[in-house]
Amino acid sequence: MKRKRILFVCTGNTCRSPMAEALLRAEIKKRKIKWWDVTSRGIQAEVGGTLSQNSRLALEEKGIILSDFKPRQLTRNLIESSVLIVTMTESQKRLFGENGNVRSVKDICGYEVPDPYGCGLEVYKMTRDILKLACETIVNEYILKYEE
Repeated sequence: MKRKRILFVCTGNTCRSPMAEALLRAEIKKRKIKWWDVTSRGIQAEVGGTLSQNSRLALEEKGIILSDFKPRQLTRNLIESSVLIVTMTESQKRLFGENGNVRSVKDICGYEVPDPYGCGLEVYKMTRDILKLACETIVNEYILKYEE
């Protein structure tokens, strides 16, 4: 069976989309789902940057270790090879035009995910919890239905 990819997109690929990537990978692993890849990219990712410390701490609190993550820039190839593209905000979703496989987190679970950059750990934990809900919904509403 051919592997399918889900792509999370945010602005800098240092906070939200890496957390979403790690959370969905953990959910896929927990449910023993095969043939799915998960990645994340930033619309304006800074090459050489790092995952934000508060993103790391929020994930570690849930037992997810994301140690070697480096922000990566969004590419056309990744857009074209992804079955589902998930943006953090509606405005990011609009950047993709009428691409039928693009959804925002709000489309998926009803919540917009504002950028927590520069905020305290509690805001990152709230962001993580919204993304966890979105990831559970992605597994139930997209991945499992795609497998049927």
